[in-house]
Amino acid sequence: MITRGKYFNHKKIDLGYSDMIAETLESGRTYFAPDGSKYPSITTVLSILSEEAIQAWRARVGAEEANKISHRASTRGTAVHSIIEKYIDNDENFANGFMPNIIENFKSVQKILDERLGDIYCQEFPLYSSHLGVAGRVDCIAEFDGVPSIIDFKTSKRLKSANDIEGYYIQESAYAIMWEERTGQPIVNLVTIIAVDDEPAQVFREHRDNWAPKLLDTINEYRRRKLFGR
Repeated sequence: MITRGKYFNHKKIDLGYSDMIAETLESGRTYFAPDGSKYPSITTVLSILSEEAIQAWRARVGAEEANKISHRASTRGTAVHSIIEKYIDNDENFANGFMPNIIENFKSVQKILDERLGDIYCQEFPLYSSHLGVAGRVDCIAEFDGVPSIIDFKTSKRLKSANDIEGYYIQESAYAIMWEERTGQPIVNLVTIIAVDDEPAQVFREHRDNWAPKLLDTINEYRRRKLFGR
């Protein structure tokens, strides 16, 4: 049995558009922005940071097993994101239809949401930046401990260290820059909330400007590879 702890206040923020068309190919995902521009997704851009590690892992466990593990992780992550989104959207039936393991993952973060999450600016919203030349869909932008924050929800089978999730910080810094470009509101607080199997949820906080240089370096390297290959 799971019950609602609180209801969330949603601010109405008009960015002039409600969604963006996305195209997903084997080479990655592309967004078509309202200004007519075409931008690679920030997830696709940052994938170059883990390419070698993922290739080595797939070679070690075999393609079939790697595909199974990746599918299970993706399916679980999507489900946990969905139940959190429903909860923050004040859906009375937020837990309906979810498997027990997903509900357990949610329970581990529910207290954090109830006690530390304030006004909600947006959820699962597409953003883009002509400055960065990238786009993406942010999990949540809201007040966290009273501070406007980029908030990312993750799942994990084991506890993470700060060094394990540097890619999350880089991606969150991109969303912060996109948000400021679209709204004029600077947000520098980055929050990562991780639901961990059989463990309390983890919360990591970082500052946008600690990761913006690495973000820009990675975007430039992605462009170089697109132009010249490896």
